[in-house]
Amino acid sequence: MSKPAYYITTPIYYPSAKLHIGHAYCTTIADTIARYKRLTGYDVFFLTGSDEHGQKIQRTAEAQGITPIEYVDKIVDSFKELWRRLNISNDDFIRTSEPRHHEVVQEIFRRIRDKGDIYKGEYTGLYCTPCESYWTEIQLDENGCCPDCHRPVEKVSEEAYFFKMSKYADAVLKHIEDNPEFLEPKSRRNEMINFIKQGLEDLCVSRTSFNWGIPVPDDEKHVIYVWFDALTNYLTPIGYLDDAEKFAKYWPADLHLVGKEIVRFHTIIWGCILMALGIELPKKVYGHGWLVISGDKMSKSKGNVVDPMLLIDEFSADAIRYFLLREIVLGQDGNFNRDALIQRINADLANDLGNLLHRTLNMINKFQKGSLLEPNEDTVSLKTEALDTVKEYRALMDNLQISDAVKLVWKFITRCNKYIDETAPWKLAKDETQKQALINVLYNLAESLRIIAILISPFMPTTSRRIFEQLKIAQNFDTMQFADAEIFGKLENNHVVGKPEQLFPRIEI
Repeated sequence: MSKPAYYITTPIYYPSAKLHIGHAYCTTIADTIARYKRLTGYDVFFLTGSDEHGQKIQRTAEAQGITPIEYVDKIVDSFKELWRRLNISNDDFIRTSEPRHHEVVQEIFRRIRDKGDIYKGEYTGLYCTPCESYWTEIQLDENGCCPDCHRPVEKVSEEAYFFKMSKYADAVLKHIEDNPEFLEPKSRRNEMINFIKQGLEDLCVSRTSFNWGIPVPDDEKHVIYVWFDALTNYLTPIGYLDDAEKFAKYWPADLHLVGKEIVRFHTIIWGCILMALGIELPKKVYGHGWLVISGDKMSKSKGNVVDPMLLIDEFSADAIRYFLLREIVLGQDGNFNRDALIQRINADLANDLGNLLHRTLNMINKFQKGSLLEPNEDTVSLKTEALDTVKEYRALMDNLQISDAVKLVWKFITRCNKYIDETAPWKLAKDETQKQALINVLYNLAESLRIIAILISPFMPTTSRRIFEQLKIAQNFDTMQFADAEIFGKLENNHVVGKPEQLFPRIEI
C-alpha cells in the first residue's frame, strides 16, 4: 500500500546579503512539520529555495560591479549552508534562475496569454522596488510610501503585459470565504477578504526597464514580473511540465508556509494564476508572524539583525530550533531574546531533559549493571501518562499547534523527573524486598525516554538521535515511526543501555 503524499513549501527566500534569524524561523517550522509527517507515515515532499530575479537585485549587483548571477550565487550558497547546519530536511532547493524553472514560467505565461487572460498595454503607476510590488495612490501609507515596507515608491511608466486578475477576483473571494481552512490564521483570512472587496485591478506582469529576469515568450524586450515568476516555483519541482504522475501525486500542495507580509501574493495573486491555468488551489496557506528582537522588529539600520550561523556556533542547532518552536506561537509575532534563550537551554534542555537522561542511565548502570530487567504491573507506572501525552501530542501537531506540542512533551519530562523523586530508586536499591519495584521504576524511565526521543525528533533531530544512541537503540532511529511511541514496553528484557553523556552543557552568564 502506497503512503499518502504530503507537499509542504516555505517561501523561496529573497537573497539579501545578510542572513538573519527570521530565515531560520520559518524554515525550522516547515522542517518540523515535514519530519512529523514522515514520522506518521506520509511520503513528504518538502521544498524551499531562492527568489533571484528583479530590479532590486540587478541594481545591487551593478553597484558592486558584478553580474546578478554572481551576486546571488554567493548568497544562495550561504542559505544552503544554513539549512545544512540547522538539519533542514528539504527534498529540493529551487532557484528561480535555473533553466528548469524558466521553462515552466514561460509555458505558464504562454498558456494564460493564449487563453486571452494576458494582454499588452501601458503601465503608469507606483512601484516599490524592495517589495517588488505595484500600488495605487489610494493604497499608499499616510506618508505616500509603500504600505508594506513604508519606503518610497517610484513612478513607473512603460509598455507592459497585464494579467486579467480582476476576472478571477470573485472566484478567489468565494474560495476564501467558503473554505476557512484554506487561509490561516483567521486574522490573515479577514485581511485578504477585505483586500479583495476593495476591488482588484489587473496585474502588471512584465517590465522593460531592466533585464534580470525571465524573458516573455516571443517578446524578449520584456521580462516577467518577479512575483509571477516566483510563485510558479511551487509547480516546477513536482513535474508540472515533465512528470504528470509526480504532479498528480503532490498537487495541490498541502501547505504553503509563508510570512504574513506575503500572504496577499500567495492567496490572491497565486489563486488567480492557478484559476487561469485551471489548476486546483493549494489546500492551505498559513501566514506566520514576524520575529522581533527583544521587542523590536529586526532592521539593518537598527543594527539588531541576529546572525543564525553565530547562534548555532555558540548554542547548537537543536537549542535554537527548540527555542524558536517553543517560544513562538505559530501565526503570532514572536520575540527572540538572547537571555531568554540561555534560560531555556539551562532550565529545559540541560536541567529537565539532560538530567532525566543522565540520572536514568546512571541508575540503570549503577543498580542493574546497565541492563533493563522485565517489569511487572507497577502501581506508580508512567505508562498511562506517556500514552496520554502521545495521543494529545498527535492532535496538537495535526493542528499545527507546534508550540503547545513542545510544551506538552516538556510537561511529561517534568513528570518523569518528579517520578524519580517520588519513587527514590536509590532507596529501593538498598532494600532486597523492593527489587521488583526498582526494576519497574528504571524500566518505566528508560521506556519514557525512548518515547520522548521519538516525540522530540521533529523538533530536535540531533538530540533525539543522541538519546537513542545512549539508550543503545540507535539502529532503530532511521526507521522509527510514530506508531513506535504509541506502544509502551518496546525495550526488551536484558537490554543493555549505554553510559550517560551530557546533552546540553549549562551556560554560565
